[in-house]
Amino acid sequence: MALQINATNPEHPALLLELPWHLPLEEWPKEYLVPLPRGISRHVVRYARAGDEVIAVKELARRPALREYELLRDLDRIGIPAVDPLAVVTGRTDPAGEPLESVLITRHLGGSMPYRSMFETTLRPATMHRLMDALAVLLVRLHLAGFAWGDCSLSNTLFRRDAGAYAAYLVDAETGDLHPELSVGQREYDLDLARVNISGELLDLEASGALHPSVDPIEFGTEICARYQGLWQELTRTSVYPAGKHHYIERRIRRLNDLGFDVAEMQIEHASNGDTVTFVPKVVDAGHHQRQLLRLTGLDAEENQARRLLNDLESWMATQDDYAPGDPLGARPEVLAHRWVREVFRPTVRSVPPELRGPMDAAEIYHELLEHRWYLSERAQHDIGLDTAVEDYIRNILPKARETLQPTAD
Repeated sequence: MALQINATNPEHPALLLELPWHLPLEEWPKEYLVPLPRGISRHVVRYARAGDEVIAVKELARRPALREYELLRDLDRIGIPAVDPLAVVTGRTDPAGEPLESVLITRHLGGSMPYRSMFETTLRPATMHRLMDALAVLLVRLHLAGFAWGDCSLSNTLFRRDAGAYAAYLVDAETGDLHPELSVGQREYDLDLARVNISGELLDLEASGALHPSVDPIEFGTEICARYQGLWQELTRTSVYPAGKHHYIERRIRRLNDLGFDVAEMQIEHASNGDTVTFVPKVVDAGHHQRQLLRLTGLDAEENQARRLLNDLESWMATQDDYAPGDPLGARPEVLAHRWVREVFRPTVRSVPPELRGPMDAAEIYHELLEHRWYLSERAQHDIGLDTAVEDYIRNILPKARETLQPTAD
């Protein structure tokens, strides 16, 4: 069989052809390799340079190589944190014509390190807990997307600092399966495998003297399961609130945001007796809200502003008679969004006197008003309504803000 390179980018094959595919990966000369830390693996894995990029090359049989390549592409399409698949090389032979194993090529995640390498540096327990939280978040995101990993471990996960926090990325998808939805049994089995693998690797590090003496490997593996369960419950549970307590919904959204998740949509359903509201959160990737708000309303806002405005838009849409998600006879979201801009957003912003606005733009004014409404509703223990919040904001907040901004005399 002739050498074949299946790549996601047409530019990659030319760069990859320069690598010594006629040699087993273990025998590649040093001039092709990049010395980066790696986790333990059942396969031979090396980092190499292809043009300006650093790539990870994993040697394995043809069928699993192609399968993992397609799985990683699927995960990329649905926005799951995982390494980028670049190519699969098949039909390799040595100089004597004997067949060599195929290889899977992924892009090295810049600024990342395998979890196992981090634990080998005798981290402080507080840092280790933050790392494990990031891994629990990754597991939850995978399961929400219907992906059963089957081999979560410290070696199969990369970590990278993300705006002061820790973000975890899947490296090895060889044992994974993607489904429309995972059953409880599939999730629990995957989670139990993660617990066993993580505790096992921590025990290995403890035996080598690399683990901080205050860390119990068994308790740590169990803790990630508890953290996962808490996240899963917060992200998937259906909450029922009494009518007039809509600020409880805002409290739930804030908890999700604090956990690092955003709300994609809400399903608010009034019960037949009119006294309850049901709220179901979903999750999206960071940066979603700016793009979504601009697409729906034409409003250009910062990410935090956009998140807040979209939450308010979703709540308002759910109260409209022609709001019917998934029903072709219902009003399109874009139509409802422009109605919200015309009937709610603009009149509310215009109710704030121009001389009191200062340098704030319309999105920031509305964001401030929603924050004030939340504060007053929490204090009153019922939803006070936007009109009342606007009146109180104009009377009690803006004048003090203007005084603060006034320059003082020398």
